[in-house]
Amino acid sequence: MIPTYEEIMLPMLKYISDGKEHSLSEVHDYLVKHFKLSDDEIRKLLPSGQQAVFRNRIGWARAYLKKAGLLASPKRAHFNITDRGKEFLKENPSEITSKDLLRFDEFVKFQTSKKSKSSNNEVSADENEKILESTPEEVLEYAYQKIKNDLANELIEMIKSCSPAFFEKLIIDLLIAMGYGGSRKDAGEAMGKSGDGGIDGIIKEDKLGLDIIYLQAKRWENVVPVKEIRDFTGALASKKAKKGIFISTSSFPKSVYEFVNQIEYKIILIDGQRLAELMIENNVGLTIINSYQIKTIDSDYFEEN
Repeated sequence: MIPTYEEIMLPMLKYISDGKEHSLSEVHDYLVKHFKLSDDEIRKLLPSGQQAVFRNRIGWARAYLKKAGLLASPKRAHFNITDRGKEFLKENPSEITSKDLLRFDEFVKFQTSKKSKSSNNEVSADENEKILESTPEEVLEYAYQKIKNDLANELIEMIKSCSPAFFEKLIIDLLIAMGYGGSRKDAGEAMGKSGDGGIDGIIKEDKLGLDIIYLQAKRWENVVPVKEIRDFTGALASKKAKKGIFISTSSFPKSVYEFVNQIEYKIILIDGQRLAELMIENNVGLTIINSYQIKTIDSDYFEEN
């Protein structure tokens, strides 16, 4: 029988407890032997036919252990155990479940921070119980939202780890996908002229270039102080510009939004969460693995004439 992602977490953590860096394929092969899986079980695919069930569950086990701070990923498709992971194993646990990981603040934050500015999209514990009584359509909606939120969080981490040059390319690709920038050549040249008095780039508002927008893009960990926005406003004034976009991989405090609402300049703030959402909406840096159509009976078709 193919193990659940929770059943995978403990043997996975034990295997990498030697402190070495292990590849995903290496861990996969070990877990296949550990659970004594047959060739049919290894090859069994998800309903979409796009990914093996076992490999998918390994991915979720790894993601949850990482969110709890028990393992780290020094580079793509590689990971190792952390000091917290070693301490956790010293307790000699018989299993690891999602509930066990709630003892770690990072995992709790991960579970409770998946929300938009207008509404909370996270499924609470009470809502999880309600899912059992929900219609299939409602269950699908919950699952879709969870996958989307998890994807957004993974995107933010990927963006923060990329190089400055790649981050610049990412911003260009996103703005062009949204209809800004004219040609990619124009956008690339504009973003390349960075560091000009608080301006990281200039991009056309439309394909004809009837107006331009000034950009500031920062890969930050901490919240963006209002001073940065004031400096950006000053840079706009020096260019006699009225529109700007400030992009950050972190977040903006309330004081920044209050400041932006009080000035005459039109400044759009895009934090890390919104940046990830825009990438998902515009399919930037993502691959669609499947799509589903929900159908219902066409009562008009069956109506007797």
